[in-house]
Amino acid sequence: MSALRLTPRALYEEVAEQLRQRIFRRELEPGSWIDELKIAEEFGISRTPLREALKVLAAEGLVTMKVRRGAYVTEMSEKDLRDVYHLLSLLESDAAGVVAERATPAQRQQLAALHEELRTAVGERDRFFAVNERFHMMLLEMADNRWRSQMVADLRKVMKLNRHNSLLKQGRIEDSLREHEAIMQALLAADAPATIAAMRAHFAHGLEAAH
Repeated sequence: MSALRLTPRALYEEVAEQLRQRIFRRELEPGSWIDELKIAEEFGISRTPLREALKVLAAEGLVTMKVRRGAYVTEMSEKDLRDVYHLLSLLESDAAGVVAERATPAQRQQLAALHEELRTAVGERDRFFAVNERFHMMLLEMADNRWRSQMVADLRKVMKLNRHNSLLKQGRIEDSLREHEAIMQALLAADAPATIAAMRAHFAHGLEAAH
């Protein structure tokens, strides 16, 4: 088997990204053992950068290291799922409230344009996923707290471990769009309490659909 070509950035970072994407695509299933020898051979690398990459993924919560047993893709329990949604709801609703209060007219227009793009993506699940995530990350960027943004980015990675993504449920995309409509109306009205409430409702409904 020929080795994969890796880009010039730090080798362990590139390996971490390759493994991260395999986990997200379910090529490495939650609960599965990560065969270090096989992966090192496939990538054409030693086990040292691979182990560094696994430490990165473990810090993100995507991989669980077990003593004398090696690395496993993390499995999400019902409690894990509830806990992650709870924290995302707190962090992202707080960010949305900040944006509602402080956003410039140009920033509100940016969000409105992205929301319109979300509306046109309803019939395309993968595109809806991508635009939805861009909307949430744009809000965080506008709220301008790098610590909160980093926490949310890590939590969103872990959320992708859930076997039953909430947006896959029948009718959930349409419901999600309606919830985004409420968030946008509150944002455009500069109504921080209503924006916070709408974002919390959005996460509560997402959690219900994720089971």
